[in-house]
Amino acid sequence: MALFVSAIDAGSLSAAAREHGLSLSSVSRHLTALEERIGTRLVVRTTRMLVLTEAGRAYYEKSKRLLAEIDEMEAGLTTDAATPVGRLVVYGPTLFGRVFMLPLLAKFLVRYPKVSLDVTLLDRPINLIEEGIDLAVRIGAVEDSSLMARKLGTLRWVVTAAPSYLDARGAPRQLADLSSHDCLVYSQHSANPEWRLLDDSGKPTHVQVPVKMRSNTLDGVMSAALEGAGLVYAPAWSVAEHIAAGHLQVVLRDRELPPLDINAIFTHNRLLAGKVRALIDFFVEHLSAMDFDSAPRPRSGSHLDP
Repeated sequence: MALFVSAIDAGSLSAAAREHGLSLSSVSRHLTALEERIGTRLVVRTTRMLVLTEAGRAYYEKSKRLLAEIDEMEAGLTTDAATPVGRLVVYGPTLFGRVFMLPLLAKFLVRYPKVSLDVTLLDRPINLIEEGIDLAVRIGAVEDSSLMARKLGTLRWVVTAAPSYLDARGAPRQLADLSSHDCLVYSQHSANPEWRLLDDSGKPTHVQVPVKMRSNTLDGVMSAALEGAGLVYAPAWSVAEHIAAGHLQVVLRDRELPPLDINAIFTHNRLLAGKVRALIDFFVEHLSAMDFDSAPRPRSGSHLDP
């Protein structure tokens, strides 16, 4: 279609060939193929010029408008790539999203004022395509091979308790010891309370623990742990400052799971919308500099010294 319009505008096939960097024979074949596909003659070729048929004139006028619309659309997409604009649907896990994603998304809106956000924080499996999600943050392995992932960091979970609790009850040394301890459980669900740790053979296992307190907010069980009410299983980032200050101590360090990857996931990488790429880069810029994985080593003389 573009070759046909160029030939009419330039007045000859040879001029269209020069404009598009093709041979004259190639342009002629394309025009012939176009007429055969449509099923009618578009131009009458003479030695000096091209003369449009009635069908050719109608086709030329509509083609000209369509090509102009395509150029305008592609120019708009190029602008979007340079200046993100439009609505973004973003999903993330509840706790990580509330503490880290939401403050960053607020900054993202300030940096890119032409973007609007629809943010949902949920702790359940999601389907990006079926639910119309542009970008999601997921903690753990990305099992769907059709998804693209950009690593943002790693995250570790640890078991900690206040020194006062450990003085009174002793520190657990193996998983079986947890059954005789008071456990403070952070969970979004009311199902059987389980902590995911390594068994004696070094394999991940789910350990059922007795519940002294359960809460769907981490703040609730963290407050109880700091008061000496029991053991708490929590992300390392949430207890790092308390450990450094001596208010909490890590137990069962040799039973911790390897750190989990934190990934930004999206459906494709080729010709990715500018607004999505901008948000991915923004997350990488800010989150990759944060430490979600470290819990300080115990101080000398603590319950955890060998």
